[in-house]
Amino acid sequence: MFLSCLVAATLVSGCKNMGGISPDALAKSGMSAYKAATLSDADVKALSDDACVEMDKQNTIAPASSTYAKRLAKISSALGSSIDGTAVNYKVYQTKEVNAWAMANGCIRVYSGLMDMMTDNEVEAVLGHEMGRVALGHTRKAMQTAYATLAARDAISASSAVGAQLSDSQLGDLAEGMINSAFSRSQESDADDFSYDLLKKRKISTKGLVTSFEKLAKLDAGSETSMFDSHPPSAERAQHIRDRIASDKK
Repeated sequence: MFLSCLVAATLVSGCKNMGGISPDALAKSGMSAYKAATLSDADVKALSDDACVEMDKQNTIAPASSTYAKRLAKISSALGSSIDGTAVNYKVYQTKEVNAWAMANGCIRVYSGLMDMMTDNEVEAVLGHEMGRVALGHTRKAMQTAYATLAARDAISASSAVGAQLSDSQLGDLAEGMINSAFSRSQESDADDFSYDLLKKRKISTKGLVTSFEKLAKLDAGSETSMFDSHPPSAERAQHIRDRIASDKK
């Protein structure tokens, strides 16, 4: 998804979702790689607001009275209601898929398939990881790139207000592009460490990070893709957390 094909020094997480889009197509849209890479925080949050609303329309949200929603409310309460001043909005999508994602506006969605396979502590660890994506700017960069890719494909004018002319279908594509971003090895590790530090700060067991990765490793073994498209693989990430736990005990 990332525009490393065009501005490698700025966005470097691969081009697998560019769909064969050429630099000429991007130029014709009036959306320069530089402009896409420098969308303001306000622009990114506005795009995230609209994209999240569209994803909510496309999915079945567990009602507040459901077991899933009540469980998530209990789990998330231990982690806090904001990320560096950005309010967090949690919801559960009722689907067998094992996934979770976050956007730069604090929109965090957890799939019931993930909740079915994980304990409360493991879900806390996953949520911490997603909160890390927001705090560390990963979701911001992913949205910038998803928007630039959409602009190139659909010839969105750079002179238009960001997101003002996007259809529901385009917003859905924008959200999917952001959610399916391929994060780098360092980004994955940094988000894992953010989760570990957050759990410690909140006096929550960090063991859930280890066991959640162990479960994801089993999924990795049986599939070409994993929940996080992990780099490094889930097994290595679990070992990294074990090492941190051991070091803290010394």
